[in-house]
Amino acid sequence: MQTINSSFQPAVNSAEGRCPVEHSPVSHKKTRLQELGGPAFERDAGGTWHIRNFELTRSILRNNNTCQAGFKAELFAQMPHMIREPILYQDGKVHHEQRRQTARFFAPRTVSLKYRELMERLADRLIARLRSAGRADLSRLAMEMAVGVAAQVVGLTNSRLPGMDARLAAFFKRKIEPLGWRPRALWHYIGNQRSILTFFLLDVQPAIKVRRRQPREDLISHLLAQGYNGMEILTECVTFAAAGMVTTREFISIAAWHLMEQPSLRVRYLTAPEEERYAILHEILRLEPVVGHIYRRATADLLLDHHGQSILIPQGSLIDLHIHMSNTDGDIVGEHALQLCPARKLAGERIPAELMSFGDGAHRCPGSYLAIQETDTLLTRLLALADLSIERKPGMGWNDITAGYELREFIVTLK
Repeated sequence: MQTINSSFQPAVNSAEGRCPVEHSPVSHKKTRLQELGGPAFERDAGGTWHIRNFELTRSILRNNNTCQAGFKAELFAQMPHMIREPILYQDGKVHHEQRRQTARFFAPRTVSLKYRELMERLADRLIARLRSAGRADLSRLAMEMAVGVAAQVVGLTNSRLPGMDARLAAFFKRKIEPLGWRPRALWHYIGNQRSILTFFLLDVQPAIKVRRRQPREDLISHLLAQGYNGMEILTECVTFAAAGMVTTREFISIAAWHLMEQPSLRVRYLTAPEEERYAILHEILRLEPVVGHIYRRATADLLLDHHGQSILIPQGSLIDLHIHMSNTDGDIVGEHALQLCPARKLAGERIPAELMSFGDGAHRCPGSYLAIQETDTLLTRLLALADLSIERKPGMGWNDITAGYELREFIVTLK
């Protein structure tokens, strides 16, 4: 993803050179405050290493002697290997080659040229529906937007019935757990299988059928060309949905929440050029990372340095990277770490404005630019509605798959 410089000169209070957001309680971080605090690194009683420092987090994510342990990767590894490993879970040369081949679907130029018009159509349709109804659950509008865009990139465009966003939402409501023989575990497993089978039959299978006849420039066509079977393609669609659609949905909601509660920043956002709007969104994402924890497993002993102190993480150790803490590391972000400050200056070289919110290293989110552009496309239209207000703030939950927050029943209204 292209890094946008967030240290723009704000038009609001420009004479004083101040941030356009007043550092009042309303601009504070809204999510996972209970996780803040603790040492830069520590090993708990169960042997898991907890990392809460930006430089250590980045070093581990860039280290070749670790493997993916998040997004239920280790649960998948325990299952019988009847299909090849999903791209999200791969590591090493195989993963690098797949990322190289699929990078074209997510490149900034491709996103801008190929998907901008689609994003604008989707956003216009959602705003028209809001205007007609007078109120809406923004979390549902955000899900439709995220699914609509990602479906084009993946190739899920030939569903037998409308409502793919609802089918995915129903699936991700369920926890993914190991199969057990207790009645409750069996019932849970059957429910998961029913949801995933519905998604396959109504959405994935017809997309595969169309692309076997006529390949297109999308992920499913690419996987078919590599010999992937239907079950393997289904698995990739599910992991891309978890890593892309679901996370973008949450970011759209949290960004709208912050901007609607800050009138001066909302005005600035609507009048700023694209680069500045993206900078504002990156700062919101720094403050509110959707994926709150990134997990890695050490495949060899890791020797790290923190301010001259050596740290040895033994081979086989599970590493929990606390993204909320890494993104609020005072050594990097300076003052007001828990507050929204789009004019923030970061201390260090080649540090993205959103810090670790998109990850880093080999598994850095490939759809980062896509997520920012579609969020901006919807929010510029949504926030331009002068009579838009929050009727009910969203309820906040936790998603086990993404290790991040969920915002639901975020009711906005036109008065």
